[in-house]
Amino acid sequence: MGILNTSPESFYKKSIHTTKTQIKNSIKEMENDGADFIDVGGMSTAPYLSTMVSEKIESKRILDAVKIIQDVSNIPISIDTCRAKPAKDALEHGVEIINDISGLKYDEKMKDVISDFSPSLILCAFSSKTVMGNSVSVTKKLLQESLKIAKKSNISSEKIALDPSIGFFRKEGNGPFFTKIKSDWVKRDLTVIQNLNSIKGNYPILISVSNKSFLGEILQNDPSDRLFGSIAAEAISVNNGADIIRTHNVNATKDAVTIASNLKK
Repeated sequence: MGILNTSPESFYKKSIHTTKTQIKNSIKEMENDGADFIDVGGMSTAPYLSTMVSEKIESKRILDAVKIIQDVSNIPISIDTCRAKPAKDALEHGVEIINDISGLKYDEKMKDVISDFSPSLILCAFSSKTVMGNSVSVTKKLLQESLKIAKKSNISSEKIALDPSIGFFRKEGNGPFFTKIKSDWVKRDLTVIQNLNSIKGNYPILISVSNKSFLGEILQNDPSDRLFGSIAAEAISVNNGADIIRTHNVNATKDAVTIASNLKK
């Protein structure tokens, strides 16, 4: 899954594409590099940034990008949003997948939207309350809560993938889209990556570790210098049970996960 950010406030500046030419070129490049589908974001949700924009702005950014993508490619499109209005607008324009980092918990109206359109879903582990306990058990519990919401909206199990939300469990943050924990968040992310097989159950796991903060904490570098760390974490995630890799670095990641897949026991 290739990442296209249309939000200038996003943490990884190389992934930001806002003009028609930039978006066209980025989509063609990611598709040529082996992306199976594209995840489009119209608002950054990095926990440590204060990046809220209006639903109107988020929707406009997303729809502008979707129309450009559909003009140049038939690649399936996922929309990275946890708000019902941008999701509805995108689904009305032929988008097939909603990637909700709140696992359908942030916006009460989201369950009605997905019930009406029945898209494929990526459900991420999330709680608006502070959570405590074993990282793997907590992650599984939060994902189960989101699965219940999806089932009530009559979404088939075959249309659901689970994301354990690497980078979104924090002691503190400036935005609303993270789960508060009191323990070491880097250790939490590492533990979850080590235990993906026990988290997935009967669902495919999507993992998004590309250029994330835990890599920066370990390597002591900026997002622009995390390519090799990202690839290492992505390859190991595949061996630990990940089925889909969401990445800023499609070309390098494709090679790495192809080798990792062939080396799986």
